[in-house]
Amino acid sequence: MIVQATIPDYLMRQVSEVAERENTTVDSIISIALSSQVTAWQVRDTVEQRAKRGAASDLGAILAAVPDVPPVLGDEK
Repeated sequence: MIVQATIPDYLMRQVSEVAERENTTVDSIISIALSSQVTAWQVRDTVEQRAKRGAASDLGAILAAVPDVPPVLGDEK
């Protein structure tokens, strides 16, 4: 599919620089960036939907189920 878009000059210069540095095409950089942003929006929507299913009143019971033990070596930071 071909899509035409108006991209500000400063952004197009940045995209061109990245494409050259990464030895790829401008089209590839734009596709990757667009895919990344769409994924971020989808993740945000999923988190919002899951958050609506939860209730703050359940937090105490959830935390009470967590064992009171020292962290695994390496996780204490």
